[in-house]
Amino acid sequence: MKSDAFRAAAEAKDFESAEGLFREDVVFRSPFVFRPYDGLDALRFILTNVAEVFEDFRYVDQTETGDFAVLMFEARVGDKELQGVDIFNFDAEGLISEMTVMVRPMSGLQAISDQMKKRLEALGVEPA
Repeated sequence: MKSDAFRAAAEAKDFESAEGLFREDVVFRSPFVFRPYDGLDALRFILTNVAEVFEDFRYVDQTETGDFAVLMFEARVGDKELQGVDIFNFDAEGLISEMTVMVRPMSGLQAISDQMKKRLEALGVEPA
């Protein structure tokens, strides 16, 4: 499946190896903000930092049809258990052109937000 390479990189927290899977102008839709992030630089920054926030991250299911894939994951942030999905759209060359992440429950999403805010502040980055 086209999404296998991203799954392997995410499970290994090795997003450098996944960079070649994305278009340079990839669109990333976050569960936190309405406006999407554009480009590989923004996506790289987000994935690398979220990987540090998630504990016990694992994919539990995967489905793919044509140029569309969904990977369901489970993780923990502190004492909050969460579930989510990574949704991918692939272009004609098989590169990821769009990635959307959705997370539940709200308490898990809030825990991610709180930890990401702390990481961003420590890095001197103003949250979007």
